[in-house]
Amino acid sequence: MWDILIINPMINILLWIYSVIGNFGVAIIVFTILIRLLTHPLNLSQMRSAAALQEMQKSKKWQDIQKKYKDDKQKLQEEQMKLYQEMGINPFGSCLPTLIQFPIIIGLYQAIIQALAVTPIQLLNFSGHIYSFIDAARLIPINNEFLWMDLSQPERLNLPFLPFGIPVLAIIVLVTTFLQSRVMTPPSLAGEQQTAAQMTQAMNIYMPLLMGYLALTFASGLALYFVISNLFTIVQYTAMGRADWRNLLSFRRPAEAAPVKGPSKEARKGQSGK
Repeated sequence: MWDILIINPMINILLWIYSVIGNFGVAIIVFTILIRLLTHPLNLSQMRSAAALQEMQKSKKWQDIQKKYKDDKQKLQEEQMKLYQEMGINPFGSCLPTLIQFPIIIGLYQAIIQALAVTPIQLLNFSGHIYSFIDAARLIPINNEFLWMDLSQPERLNLPFLPFGIPVLAIIVLVTTFLQSRVMTPPSLAGEQQTAAQMTQAMNIYMPLLMGYLALTFASGLALYFVISNLFTIVQYTAMGRADWRNLLSFRRPAEAAPVKGPSKEARKGQSGK
């Protein structure tokens, strides 16, 4: 069922683009942009939900509720759900689109990897995914060469004066993943949001390292997908006015919330004298 609904359509769309363009690297780029455009409504819904949650967390009403029920977690959760309903916020709206996109991302990865088959067994397995209207005999084996890369192998740029290859794509993946995570991170909130802010900062460090490692060790066709996807997301958020470029220059921890000051000594004396 997974192959029928996800893998096979993606493989055949990728092959059709390749048959029109004639360059598999460009076909991956076009295919990645097409997938990102198709999932744009999900990304838009996710951004709106995240913005609504952020506005609620900054609202005075929510801050008052936090202060009032800070020692009663159950009541705090009840009041939070009431506020969600009052403001028309779906608490799962910011994560549900991501969950829906997981099968698309995994399927896209498998489609690219299978299309880059090189061994006889891999080619035989790959042929079982191709629809009858695709002229497989003319397209397979796919020309994996793109620029200086073999898209079926981890990418390295070999220069005559260096004894080792430079993983250019892995570096670009690391940098663009870092840029994407920074410009998409909303401003941190103080108080109880400190834990969430610290988790976000940790993710902003570890996710680029993870993606860079995958690009370093996996086929460069997948690394090419990572680069185009990251760049497209950055452009998408910037065009929608959601990218916060100030985060690139801000590495300080969020400031703590200012304590609520009580009445002054003069005011307390005046109250006691009444």
